[in-house]
Amino acid sequence: MKFIITEAMVYDSGKLSRLDVAVDGERVEFLTPDVSDYTDTAVFSFPNHTIFPGFVDVHTHLREPGFSYKETIATGTRAAARGGFTTICSMPNLDPVPDSLENLRQQQKIIARDAVVNVLPYASITVGQAGMALADMESLAPHVVGFTDDGRGVQSEAVMRAAMIEAARLGKLIVAHCEDNSLLHGGYIHDGEYALAHGHRAISSESEWRQLERDLRLVRETGCAYHVCHISAKESVELIRAAKAEGLDVTCEVTPHHLLLRDSDLREDGNFKMNPPLRSAEDKAALISGCLDGTIDMIATDHAPHSAEEKGRGLEGSLFGIVALETCYPLLYTHLVKTDIMSLERLVEMMTTAPAQRFKITQSSADFSIWDLTTEYAIDPAELISLGKSMPFEGWKVSGKCAMTVVGGVIKYQEVYKA
Repeated sequence: MKFIITEAMVYDSGKLSRLDVAVDGERVEFLTPDVSDYTDTAVFSFPNHTIFPGFVDVHTHLREPGFSYKETIATGTRAAARGGFTTICSMPNLDPVPDSLENLRQQQKIIARDAVVNVLPYASITVGQAGMALADMESLAPHVVGFTDDGRGVQSEAVMRAAMIEAARLGKLIVAHCEDNSLLHGGYIHDGEYALAHGHRAISSESEWRQLERDLRLVRETGCAYHVCHISAKESVELIRAAKAEGLDVTCEVTPHHLLLRDSDLREDGNFKMNPPLRSAEDKAALISGCLDGTIDMIATDHAPHSAEEKGRGLEGSLFGIVALETCYPLLYTHLVKTDIMSLERLVEMMTTAPAQRFKITQSSADFSIWDLTTEYAIDPAELISLGKSMPFEGWKVSGKCAMTVVGGVIKYQEVYKA
């Protein structure tokens, strides 16, 4: 596929330059604004638009195989493309769980058939994500981006130690959902003022940071490369900051919703239920500070679609998880960059080079997205491509709309503007 993009600003290494872009398959040329030498080539004009490197999400739930009524690889990757993501890493909360090469191949076949962006699957740490016996890590390692039991913390210290030793031997990341089940007590929102005022069972921050503390001790013992999913508590930020200062091979991610919301924003609505839960204003402030000083390495969406019925049972009865692929960049650009809380350079770094480098993902210059950063609109879940529509941001005003996403030199998403 050969085409030219004109009149846009190109973002590269923190700088914006007015360049035309010629795309011919995986070959990309950045030109001073003059396309007179190109004939018989499609030209797309994007005045007042910005071209960003393809975003990378290391934490996406695609739900297929096993739960295609929630999301499919086709719909999930189309949603990713609409959000400017060109590479996503798919979580193993599937049926069958990718704990063996045979099971993983079922997912790989669907990816090869239906995905419109690059999809790198995870394998589970343990068989069936049950936390008891290790998955077939050696056979799986060449085919996956890392190992995680996301959605469940590995409760056994002995099992996690064995997993870290094996992952270190294989040169793969352990990607941990940190949650100590003994400290949950049936909770489903943060242990804060809202839970107390409304009579809800609560999840303490300790349930997260206590298991993280254990895992960091095991990293120190095993030398494993370790990445922490969706941190939410100020204590977790401090533990990771100290671990990095010590020289441990540790990184972490944070979600848009934990950066933008706190438990005082909760409503009696399943759209506000996720795990880890929205925490306090102090936790939110610590997460933002962690992003700014480099303690927190990257943004991850934790895109977790469910059916309307599964999310329509209120805070107590609804399943954990919200969708985020299509709203991640507009929300963070609007509420962090435009408000001067975070620089554009830092946000783009956290969504591109930081996850790519940590997860050894090769980004192509032919993977990029084009954004209109001036258009303002209200988020409407009904307009999402994702089968999941549940999120706490309905009606939020944002700036930034993806006009086109290109993967491997091929246009995978193009916004159709209405007159």
